[in-house]
Amino acid sequence: MFRTIAEFTSAWQGESASTLKLMQALTDGALGQQVSPEGRSLGRLAWHIVQTLGEMGGHAGLTIDGANEKTPQPAGAAAIAVAYQAGATALEKAVTTTWKDADLPVEIDMYGEKWTRAMTLRALVQHEVHHRGQMTVLMRQAGLKVPGIYGPAREEWAVYGMPTQD
Repeated sequence: MFRTIAEFTSAWQGESASTLKLMQALTDGALGQQVSPEGRSLGRLAWHIVQTLGEMGGHAGLTIDGANEKTPQPAGAAAIAVAYQAGATALEKAVTTTWKDADLPVEIDMYGEKWTRAMTLRALVQHEVHHRGQMTVLMRQAGLKVPGIYGPAREEWAVYGMPTQD
């Protein structure tokens, strides 16, 4: 749980930079990749992350310039990455200019429940981490190079002199 806005911005800057790395590694041809016909496609997962910034931020009382749950998915991967970067920056700006540390314990209505603002910020970060994991699986299935997030990805091991398989 975040106790200060500075704790959130520190975490958000690192996590959103990691999400942006994934978004920028997507290709138009890979956006349709799915695990199964019932599952979300890679493009849909990426766009869901983008939409959630405005959607959840809006429910929390923040004004986020950019996409929300009603904004249709762009056709191209580059447009998704640009929208993500704009939304992530707008979210951070809205939090830092609208809320103060003392506002974080304030309860708000979120999806029929009472969440603190701090819990909402934590949920935004965890939401991205969760869907990034799903995206990396689909990226590998689509033949894309997966960038390292919390350390080198398999494709980057050779740079560190590590074997690419155990």
